[in-house]
Amino acid sequence: MEGEKKDSPPAPPLKLLGSWSSSYTHRVQLGLKLKGLSFEYFEEDLTNKSLSLLQHNPIHKKVPVLLHHDRPIVESFIILQYIDDVWTDRLPLFPHHDPYELSLVRFWSHFIDDKLGPAVGAVFRLTGEEQKAAVEEVHGHLQLIEDELREGHFKGRAFFGGDGIGALDIVVGCGSYWLPVLEEVAEVKLVDPERFPLFHAWLSAFEDLDDVKGIMPAPDRLLEYAGGVRQFFLTQGK
Repeated sequence: MEGEKKDSPPAPPLKLLGSWSSSYTHRVQLGLKLKGLSFEYFEEDLTNKSLSLLQHNPIHKKVPVLLHHDRPIVESFIILQYIDDVWTDRLPLFPHHDPYELSLVRFWSHFIDDKLGPAVGAVFRLTGEEQKAAVEEVHGHLQLIEDELREGHFKGRAFFGGDGIGALDIVVGCGSYWLPVLEEVAEVKLVDPERFPLFHAWLSAFEDLDDVKGIMPAPDRLLEYAGGVRQFFLTQGK
C-alpha cells in the first residue's frame, strides 16, 4: 500500500573478511566477481584483528575468510574450490570436465604458494648477496612457468583457463601484479620480458582485463605500502 515502509533487501548470504593489500583476498574477490556472486565485504586491520576474524579463523588468524550463511571457509584456494562446487550453474573456475587438467591446476597453484610466493617474499625482505640468491630463485621458478606456457599442457592458450581466466590464472595473477612494485621498492629485476616473454605477455593480458582492474589496488597505493614494509624489514635487519 502507498505510504507503507518497504522491507530492506535481504543481506547477501556471503560475507568476506579481507585486506585491501592481500593478494589472497584479491583471489577470492575476483573469483566471486567471475561467478557473479554478491557479497558483503569487511576490511580487516591486520595490526588489530577483529573478534570476528579471530573467531572464524582461530587456527591461522588470517584473511581471507568467506562466510556463507555465517559458516566460515578459510584459505583462498579452498574458497575458490568451494564457490565453484556450490554454484555449479555459473561460470566454472576449475576444469572439472578434465581430471588431468584439474590436477595440473592444483599442482601449479600449490607451486605458486609453496615456491614462487616465498621466494618473492625473500627478495623483498633481504639485501646484498642473500637478496641476489633469492632473485635467482625467483627467476628459476618463473622459468618453470615459462617452460610450461611454451611446451606444457597450457601451450598456445591465451590464459591458463583457455580463452578466459580460470582458477590458475587467479592464483598466479593475484600476486604477480605485485612484482613490478617489488622491483621498484627492492631495486631488482624479476620479470624480464626478453627472458620470460610468454609469462610477461600472459601477465599483461591478465592485468588488462576489466574484472581484474576492478580488483587490483591503485599502483601508487601499493607502492607506498610496499615501501613502508620494505623499510620495516631493513630496520629489523639492522
